[in-house]
Amino acid sequence: MTDQPEVQISRLLDERGLSSFQIKLIIWSFFIVLIDGYDIAAIAFAAPHLVKSWGVAPSALGPVFSASLFGILFGSAIFGWVGDRFGRKAALVGSNLLFGVFTLAAAYSTNLDQMFWLRLLAGLGIGGVIPNVVAINAESAPRNLRATLAIIAVGCVPIGGAIPGFVTAALVPQYGWQILFLIGGIVPIIIAAAAALGLPESIKYMALHESQRGKMEKLIATVRPDLKVPANARFVVEDEKQFPGFNPSYLFREGLALITPLLWLLFALNLMGYFFLLSWTPTLLTAAKLPPSTAALAGAVLQVGGTVGALALCWWLQRYRFLAISIMFVLAVPVVGSIGFAGLTSQPALLTATFFAGFLVLGIQSGINVVAAMIYPTSLRANGSGWQLGIGRIGSIAGPLVGAMFVSLPVQKLYMWSALPFAVGAVVCFIVYRLNAARLTARPELREAQ
Repeated sequence: MTDQPEVQISRLLDERGLSSFQIKLIIWSFFIVLIDGYDIAAIAFAAPHLVKSWGVAPSALGPVFSASLFGILFGSAIFGWVGDRFGRKAALVGSNLLFGVFTLAAAYSTNLDQMFWLRLLAGLGIGGVIPNVVAINAESAPRNLRATLAIIAVGCVPIGGAIPGFVTAALVPQYGWQILFLIGGIVPIIIAAAAALGLPESIKYMALHESQRGKMEKLIATVRPDLKVPANARFVVEDEKQFPGFNPSYLFREGLALITPLLWLLFALNLMGYFFLLSWTPTLLTAAKLPPSTAALAGAVLQVGGTVGALALCWWLQRYRFLAISIMFVLAVPVVGSIGFAGLTSQPALLTATFFAGFLVLGIQSGINVVAAMIYPTSLRANGSGWQLGIGRIGSIAGPLVGAMFVSLPVQKLYMWSALPFAVGAVVCFIVYRLNAARLTARPELREAQ
């Protein structure tokens, strides 16, 4: 047994560099996160039309806005566990299928109670996407591109979130609000079926599971055709310390006892502010006497800014990690606080403010989705990321509900108060940065894995 040859997976990926394998994963991830972002945002753009069609007060929409987020709270943890236990591919196929079915059903709902339960059930599936997309891309990338490729993959979520705004402007007047959920239900079901056939598995996940050996050897033959793998070779992820199971207590070991709960708080703070903006911006701006088309466009531009932010800053986030995110939190405070004033000034001012708010707030979310997940080894990554997003969804649930409580405030003051979570997030993120730096100094063997 001592003479058993080893194939070091991280070294293999580093020597090969960027290849068609990673490009294929990015393309698959683009379509998967695109519809994930679409389904998260669809309810916000349908909301003004539900108010009109069903004759409900805007404040009654708070629970409906939070329903899918409540589902995501559990779905992130559940599908994070599924990803670590049964594979990233299985988790992504299952989650897309789940939220596709219940989003399609939402197109036929006739009251807020039905919409609440269907959005909650869809949220279980929506929650499984980001943890596993992060894991599958980070684990299949060369060391110097791990964060970059994963950020590129999840950075397209806001593009998906922008599409309902354009659908609202172009199709809802003719086909009704139902078209938003018909598109959001049919497309992920198609993607799930296609991914079951064509989506590759994470190379490091396969390396840790002997049952995946046949697929692993085929993948290596594609990635490194010059490498002949001995029949009795053992695959190892040499730069990570793995854990034997899926017990959440492992997320607090190896110097993570304080970092893990602070990361949960960081996710909660940013998601609280993000989902307030996402859920309420179209409705608040419509209530402020702006044309519905302008309000929908502002919501779409918010999402476009998020994608630009994630992609434009991925190199900076790859290098500076939590320090870069701390700076983005600081910048988000005045930008978010200005949206209400900009909305009462002019359409160009409003669109500029919402673009840069998205650039920062959604850029932050893409960054922490990846940077925070990479502090965990492969055996825990999807699970750790799932818990971060799951616990963080408490903030995303609170954001729309708090908005419903204070919706009667002048729009300028409401957006100023909505900047508060980002101010607190800047402090928490800087503390995480210092704690993680100290952790890596004390445990230099963990540095390479990050």
